[in-house]
Amino acid sequence: VQGFLENVGAADWLVSLVVNGIIGGLGAPIGFAPQMAIVFFFLSLLEDCGYMARIAFIMDRIFRKFGLSGKSVIPFLIGSGCGVPGIMATRTIENDKDRRMTIMTTTFIPCGAKLPVIALIAGYLLNGCWWLAPLMYFVGIIVVIVSCIILKKTSLFAGDPAPFVMELPQYHIPSLKGVLLHVWERVWAFLKKAGTILFLCCAVMWFLGTFGIQNGTFGMVDTESCFLASIGGAIAWIFKPLGFGTWQAVASSLSGFVAKEGIVSTMGVLSGLGEVEEYAASMHDQFAQFFPTGIAAVSFLMFNLFDSPCLAAISTMAREMKSKKFVVFALIFQNVLAYCIALMVYQIGGLITGSVAFGPATVVAFIVAIVILYFLFRPDPNKKREYKTAAGEA
Repeated sequence: VQGFLENVGAADWLVSLVVNGIIGGLGAPIGFAPQMAIVFFFLSLLEDCGYMARIAFIMDRIFRKFGLSGKSVIPFLIGSGCGVPGIMATRTIENDKDRRMTIMTTTFIPCGAKLPVIALIAGYLLNGCWWLAPLMYFVGIIVVIVSCIILKKTSLFAGDPAPFVMELPQYHIPSLKGVLLHVWERVWAFLKKAGTILFLCCAVMWFLGTFGIQNGTFGMVDTESCFLASIGGAIAWIFKPLGFGTWQAVASSLSGFVAKEGIVSTMGVLSGLGEVEEYAASMHDQFAQFFPTGIAAVSFLMFNLFDSPCLAAISTMAREMKSKKFVVFALIFQNVLAYCIALMVYQIGGLITGSVAFGPATVVAFIVAIVILYFLFRPDPNKKREYKTAAGEA
């Protein structure tokens, strides 16, 4: 494509937009569509054969210990493919408090859009370590459990989960046509998002990463002088305690708020690699400008896994919650929690590995860890209030 455009005499900015912005930006996320189709295929088998309802029944007793209904396991499983249908699957939960809490925590399970980010960090920055991807799913489950226990002790989500009532369908062999139809609908929804939201994100990020003001003149400039460098540099100090205080890493995180797949696209554009495909050791140097150490890369991954989801999931969240107050609370909770997790991972983990020196940020990280442990293990104040109310009525 680049050779064709250059032969027909296309302008430099058009060649850069098509090759670096569109092809380089959309290539990596779309390349993960086959893996997502495999995930959706097996989820569809579980749904169509009648076992998904039985999973909810089995998990109800376990989930009640964390303040959730067994029906919450279905959104969590579906959310591993995509957060949007995962959030929509919470409609089967009758209790409003349980449903809203499930909506808030469903996106903590790594979805298909976050897999490219995990693969990038594991492959290019941690030399292809195989255990990082499954570890992130286990960490996601732990974050869900901890979040639910803490939230259930607040007045917004207090109360016992609703009784489990669900029809258990008979076991049957799934229809191949139905399974393939489910897979196609979900993959097509992802591709449509790639062709709309992600396309717009790539175009905007290309513009911000290509144009700027240099020597008093607006136009195509060096990467260090582009608008994206200015924006990322202005807010990089916020993320410095997390280990990725470079403008390249911050700019990549900003694109993740639009679409999580855009993180890889933006990193590919800013590193000059374009489309990110197979792992090569020589590419490690290209990403060295993003993160000074490996623990900083893991911190970056943690933040982008647990912060607020993409725009499509946020809009779905707002539509399902039907309350601006809860949507704002959910976004604040998700981003603050992601920041705290990344802070603890980088500061405490870096102190253990010897890559981070003890400093004020390390003290803050230990304080945050103590506060989380306090809210996690403190007695539920709402149960005491209910006991006093019942005693007074008696």
